[in-house]
Amino acid sequence: MLEEMQEREELIERVAALDIGKATLVCCVRLPDPARPGRRLQEVDSYSTMTRSLLRMADRLRELGVTRVVMEATSDYWKPVFYLLEAAGFETWLVNARDVKHLPGRPKTDRLDAVWLCKVAERQMLRPSFVPPPEVRMLRDLTRYRVDLVAAQGAERNRVEKLLEDAQIKVSVVVSDIFGVSGRAMLAALLAGERDPARLAQLAKASLRRKIGVLEEAFVGRFSEHHAFLLAKMLARIDAIAADIADVDAEIEVRIAPFAEAATRLEQIPGVGAVAARAIIAEIGTDMSRFPTPAHLASWAKFSPKVQESAGRKKGSGATGHGNPYLARALGQTAVSAARTQTFLGERYRRIARRRGAKRAVVAVGRSTLIVIWHVLSGAETTFHDLGAGYHDSRINPERQARNHIRQLEALGYTVTAERPSTQAA
Repeated sequence: MLEEMQEREELIERVAALDIGKATLVCCVRLPDPARPGRRLQEVDSYSTMTRSLLRMADRLRELGVTRVVMEATSDYWKPVFYLLEAAGFETWLVNARDVKHLPGRPKTDRLDAVWLCKVAERQMLRPSFVPPPEVRMLRDLTRYRVDLVAAQGAERNRVEKLLEDAQIKVSVVVSDIFGVSGRAMLAALLAGERDPARLAQLAKASLRRKIGVLEEAFVGRFSEHHAFLLAKMLARIDAIAADIADVDAEIEVRIAPFAEAATRLEQIPGVGAVAARAIIAEIGTDMSRFPTPAHLASWAKFSPKVQESAGRKKGSGATGHGNPYLARALGQTAVSAARTQTFLGERYRRIARRRGAKRAVVAVGRSTLIVIWHVLSGAETTFHDLGAGYHDSRINPERQARNHIRQLEALGYTVTAERPSTQAA
């Protein structure tokens, strides 16, 4: 039976959309026509992305009574425009370009893109992307730069090892960390002109002295002045990056001060250290009202498998997709760290890794960690309580566990007769 439905399209009365490039942007404004009720007026104009031009655009939007400004996430060009309009008091939305699909067959220009985005936005067919507040953005800049510095330092250390291999100095075969106390002393001696393998080996400290004989063999090579020149440059760069990391860490401590209490509570979660806690806060903030449920946070971070179903059949590999790489890196590191602990998350990692492999275990534990993080940050006084490594075993039905063991033995060719021992009355 067909029913008559009365639906009324709700439009945002005064909305603007921006198509942003590096040097210019196109701004489309749509608002009601006072002379013809039900009709819309449209204004499309181009502006330079220089600050004064953007301020003129903001004045024009304010003059037209615009309440919401929508823009696509185009490279990093959206950031100065977004921040300026946000500071000017506009409700500013950043939307995912994948959500704004242009109609196929239509010509594509900056002007038409701005108009299309504005039409889609006025009909409330878009969702805003998560853009953290200014204080979190500054913390994010620092934590992301720290990641880049650590990566640069790691790359330079790899170059040092390759240089030593080129000189037939096999010290990395004997020393697990050639940049430790003993390793740096040996490298400094090489730079100072020492070439005697016995004297170089005697620079070993602590437990490494048990390997002096092997170290002497490792230092028999052809280390030349050419290698010394390159090694000096590489070590100087490693030390400079280490100093930069220390400076960035100090600045992070200043910026994390407003969120210090939340960071301390996050550090109670197994695998989450001080560096990871700061990185997580920098990526998702501390206001969980942006994510209505833990599942929303996991979905936004792409730590939930995609659901693809057609004709009643599920399709796809269950991949999660590509989310925030910095958050994924932090969660992956916490999952691997938690795997070494006798905790609920550690046991969860080990159980999944045995059945599905380490990669799936990292994603699963990362998702569990995100759920814990959401609950910890949602309450001002919420703290983490570990369920314990034996939680899974305590939830297993003994009868089911017995059946599984019997089935496994029967699969090996055994004939199993199970009998429950009788309880004797006291």
